Amino acid sequence: MIKIATILGARPQFIKAAVVSRNLLQKDGVEEIIIHTGQHFDANMSDVFFEEMDIPKPNYNLNINGLSHGAMTGQMLEKIEDVLIIEKPDWVLVYGDTNSTLAGALAAKKLHIKIAHIEAGLRSFNMKMPEEINRILTDRISDILFCPTETAVNNLHKEGYKNIHSIIKNVGDVMQDAALFYSKKSKKPESELPNKFILCTIHRAENTDNPEAFKNIFESLEVIATENSVVLPLHPRTRNKLINMNYNFLASRIIFINPVGYLEMVWLLQNCELVITDSGGLQKEAYFFKKQCLTLREETEWVELVENGFNTICGSDKEKIYSSFEKEMNKMHGNYEKELYGNGKAGEKIVHSLIF
Repeated sequence: MIKIATILGARPQFIKAAVVSRNLLQKDGVEEIIIHTGQHFDANMSDVFFEEMDIPKPNYNLNINGLSHGAMTGQMLEKIEDVLIIEKPDWVLVYGDTNSTLAGALAAKKLHIKIAHIEAGLRSFNMKMPEEINRILTDRISDILFCPTETAVNNLHKEGYKNIHSIIKNVGDVMQDAALFYSKKSKKPESELPNKFILCTIHRAENTDNPEAFKNIFESLEVIATENSVVLPLHPRTRNKLINMNYNFLASRIIFINPVGYLEMVWLLQNCELVITDSGGLQKEAYFFKKQCLTLREETEWVELVENGFNTICGSDKEKIYSSFEKEMNKMHGNYEKELYGNGKAGEKIVHSLIF
């Protein structure tokens, strides 16, 4: 019997885990223990994903949230270690770049448990981002590095990973597996929506915690919304920041809706005209559903999307956001048949590597 402990904490990780867990369930002699740190604790941000995506319910919920980065990571490290001592898994599986990712990897390493990192090798080269710190440190102590792209593999090679005792594999992107599998299960959000709309999400701390950037972004969105319907599922952090700056929701032209589950987000991606976001995952999902994307950050980990003309980096510059929007709405779409992220078999490849 092979026992795998999966560490989850944030929305994108639930989606990725659905892919791998589904493949694990098909294998005999494998037991998966799911540890949910509680990093995303709102029902609309967490519980709904387990329900609608048929992810096995967590064996442990640590309920750690609402703290500073240091306090959150420290408490997660302590509590995850307690669980790993009890469960004694053969592998600890971590996803992406959250505090939950780093805490899970650190706990495993100190207990001499093998670590597999899914979405390894990604780099924004911005060390002010907590996600960049988390992913770099997690990569360094992992035993298997499952990369989603050749760019990610090259990043690791440039950092000297050929001289480090770890296995590097380009397996493709589990998010593409999810997009293919769940595209037929998508469902329309309950909110009343226009036939044509721009899909927007804002939640990154680099935007929400920067008053000038935050103001510029929403002023740009209001201009775009004068002639185009802009639909924005409102992340709790973003809502609180807007309330604190006395944002006039009633006068806004933007169509705000409640946070949505993954299947609803898939529907929004299938039916929108364009995506504007500061989310890392949504940049790729836009590509999976053949939609152009404007990224409200100064850089992206998914450089191949920019290099191939599917994504435009705008930051929080009002003029660049609006001019890029106008350009994207009026240009011909590119060749979406390129296999930038594998062929939809990443989950299968990951599981095969872990149990054989």
